[in-house]
Amino acid sequence: MSTFFAIAGIQQQLSAVEQNVDRMERQIAVLMSVYPWVQMVVCSELAPFGPLTINAQPLPNPTEDRFRQIARRHRIWLIPGSMFEREGDAIYNTASVIDPEGQVVGRYRKMFPFFPYEVGVEGGTDFLVFDVPKIGRFGVSICYDMWFPETSRTLAAMGAEVILHPTLTSSIDRGVELAIARATAAQNQCYFFDVNGLGAGGIGRSLVVGPHGDVVHQAGSSEEMFPLEIDVDRVRRSREVGLRGLGQALKSFRDRKVQFPVYGPEWRSRGYFEQLGPLTKPARPDAALGQDATALEPVTAKPTEDSP
Repeated sequence: MSTFFAIAGIQQQLSAVEQNVDRMERQIAVLMSVYPWVQMVVCSELAPFGPLTINAQPLPNPTEDRFRQIARRHRIWLIPGSMFEREGDAIYNTASVIDPEGQVVGRYRKMFPFFPYEVGVEGGTDFLVFDVPKIGRFGVSICYDMWFPETSRTLAAMGAEVILHPTLTSSIDRGVELAIARATAAQNQCYFFDVNGLGAGGIGRSLVVGPHGDVVHQAGSSEEMFPLEIDVDRVRRSREVGLRGLGQALKSFRDRKVQFPVYGPEWRSRGYFEQLGPLTKPARPDAALGQDATALEPVTAKPTEDSP
């Protein structure tokens, strides 16, 4: 069984006020023309329509059907980032996984919306792993999910050897995320593909990490396609003998004696967690305002025709 597999990330300029599907389709066509050996393509979080929930729509939908046609045309596995999904009154941030036949093999709803900033979005509750025949098992997470190590550890416990991680990060914590991505790969002895966008889609600096926490590729802050061939046997060997012949983290986690009571529901409403207060945006201190902060009306930003 061959364990070599070619995955390409696309770090692309994206808009918040215009659909990006046309440019995504063109970029995938260019990628496959230049690198016909690529077997999977991963785009960034919310790439098709940008970060505004006004574009939420039910799934399946015509846009997903178009991505299915693209996957079938190029005979690739395709994760076209994610899009806001509307189900009744709820909105989710959902990524579709499409196989080379154009079939949707699964949809993953982001578990941890970026609260308190990603307002109005619900968190999903189901993990997603899928098998690429004769290669291995892949898992999906989205952006802020990786700040919660339980998400990646669960995917690894479900057998994921590669974690695909569409991201939309335009904030000053991107450097911290890169450290988390490396730690996640090392802790779970897996490949970690963190694909960020540009413009309204993020500040780039996408990162691919190997199962020893090693940087396979670090993108810059401009448009980039980065096709890479990975060897899934590196994951299996690392999990068998340890990271660089040292720690066998997953086996130690499996053989643990402690059950971590912090995960029990009673910890949500008692002790230190309760002291942290509500999950809301920080307010400016009264002293900095020179007036009573409670007298100020909240301001909600709305997109205009001049918005980027």
